Amino acid sequence: MQTVGTPVFGNTIAPYLTRSLLLARVGWQYRLPSRHPLRRQASASAGSGNNGNRKDGKGGKGSTSRASSENLTSSTQAKGVPLSSGSSTRQNSIPPDWDENPDLSISTFSQLPSSTFGYNQHMIINHDFKEALRQILWQFRAPIRYAFAYGSGVFPQTASGSKGPAAVHPHPSPAISSMQGGQGKMIDFIFGVSYTQHWHSLNLHQHRNHYSAIGSLGSSLVSRVQDKYGAGVYFNPYVTVNGTLIKYGVVNLDTLCRDLSEWDTLYLAGRLHKPVKILRDDPRVRLANQINLISAVRTALLLLPPDFTEQDLYGTIAGLSYLGDPRMALPAENPNKVANIVKYQLPNFRRLYAPLIDNLPNVDFRDPRCSSSDWMDDPGTNATLAQDMDPKKRGNMVRRLPRSFRSKLYFRYQSKFQIPQKDFDEMLEESNDQDPTRVKRQQGSGFDQRVAGDRQDDLRKEVKRAIKSTVQWPSLTQSLKGIITTGLVRSVRYAREKIAKYRKGQDREKETASRQNAYSQQAASSSTKEKEP
Repeated sequence: MQTVGTPVFGNTIAPYLTRSLLLARVGWQYRLPSRHPLRRQASASAGSGNNGNRKDGKGGKGSTSRASSENLTSSTQAKGVPLSSGSSTRQNSIPPDWDENPDLSISTFSQLPSSTFGYNQHMIINHDFKEALRQILWQFRAPIRYAFAYGSGVFPQTASGSKGPAAVHPHPSPAISSMQGGQGKMIDFIFGVSYTQHWHSLNLHQHRNHYSAIGSLGSSLVSRVQDKYGAGVYFNPYVTVNGTLIKYGVVNLDTLCRDLSEWDTLYLAGRLHKPVKILRDDPRVRLANQINLISAVRTALLLLPPDFTEQDLYGTIAGLSYLGDPRMALPAENPNKVANIVKYQLPNFRRLYAPLIDNLPNVDFRDPRCSSSDWMDDPGTNATLAQDMDPKKRGNMVRRLPRSFRSKLYFRYQSKFQIPQKDFDEMLEESNDQDPTRVKRQQGSGFDQRVAGDRQDDLRKEVKRAIKSTVQWPSLTQSLKGIITTGLVRSVRYAREKIAKYRKGQDREKETASRQNAYSQQAASSSTKEKEP
């Protein structure tokens, strides 16, 4: 046994001591001043970190990284630093050209383009409510690598005083009851898993009652149904966990990352276009989702005029995945759903997209209200934006659209421009961006610029058709698959609730129109009386 101070001990410890001193020196050099507002806000949000991955063997440094991720998100964005006006956030959050050639094979957060990369994805919600949602995840012994909660059960889509069913949850936690304002709303989750069959095998053993009759046929068939049909998601709705009624969808991480980065179905990518609460994070998914979000901005810009408002932008983004969704053509969805999502979640949309808008060279906020220190959290502000309509810059946006979706748009314009197949194939080969060693920038080709320079109405029509062709079939088959995986009783219940929401939305729309009509008549009557001698 070596004694302290022997050469062996010194040789062993010296490198670690040197490294620790170096890290301490760097940390001290780049520390925030004690009175810096970001440091004060970080202290205020301490204790609300993302530490939910111990179940998956991701404790220790991994969970600490995710915890600091969410805390810094809260601190840097809670008070809304003007993201696109006076001060830029590019150096703090998103490095320029990060999406040139992203490596989706990463396995650690340190491999992301920057230390604060993707923090805009973490929404700030009540701490107790967040912990109640995380406690639900702890009830699953099968490993969950990535998880988020979404929908009206987490982010309100109606006014706080709106009435709703109050007895949906058997025994909810006080935090859930308080956040839902006494309204009983099922909470939706998505679980990202590494090995589909293994996950369902463990979950069937623990929660057999979550599955319909198909669960009796074993995890192999369940996983095959999940991965081979629809959008690659397996939903278990109307199950009670921790006294709370939830619906959870299971998706393989590869399927999720592919949809986020390539838009092959837009099923889950579309859900992540809206604010969600990430409960367990994964570096590969965070990178893929950042690609998804900036792709949503670029697609929306192709659909919008030179000048528009925040609500125009966020409404266009939120509505992308509903184009072609067969449920929107049936009395099964609230017709005002997209407008309600944006109206009641405007500050969260800003947190999600303002850093990305700041990173794009051809669009910017043009509203003096954005110079205010608290504009990010002001739901009454509907800031104006402007984009550069230069075909060259817009051609670069076309070139950087997700690969699967871009190919659909290309084929539509091949037909419109009557390009011979041989020439078209050569053009596609030249624009292939799948080479991992590629170092050149993704510059729009002459074809991309020609697409971007099309008449705005025609371009909007073709982009919408490409979105519909992406969404329609996966959404339809996923809905049909749900009848089998959910079971007849739960499917009927789900359909009834959707129809009820549709009718309630129709009634609310009529009520709003009636109020506006009465107000207009009253204003006209008052004006007439004032004119009388």
